[in-house]
Amino acid sequence: MEMEVLIREFSETLISELAYRDELEYGKELKNTFISLLLAVQNRRRQFHVEKKKGKAQIKPSASTGDPKYLTTVIPYNTDTAPENQTLQVLIKILKAINEDSPTVPTLLTDYILKVLCPT
Repeated sequence: MEMEVLIREFSETLISELAYRDELEYGKELKNTFISLLLAVQNRRRQFHVEKKKGKAQIKPSASTGDPKYLTTVIPYNTDTAPENQTLQVLIKILKAINEDSPTVPTLLTDYILKVLCPT
């Protein structure tokens, strides 16, 4: 009887520890995705500015240059604390949209500001 109780307790402990490990692993994957997307957006910005400088020297600017519309978007955030997983998911969505120059960027950014930064 005593052995069964110990087995049950250890099984419960093992299950909770495995769940915690999975949580940490998921958080790590989110952070890696966030960092990768952030670097991709920064590289696109850098490339855009370099190409823009080269283009100005060679060609006169025109109204229909096809410049990325949302590449220069700035995402506000609180630097006091690290973002939670839910916040990271929202930021990842915004960064993906910026990287793809999607027209959903303003809506995603507005939702982020209203729901995450300034909830009522």
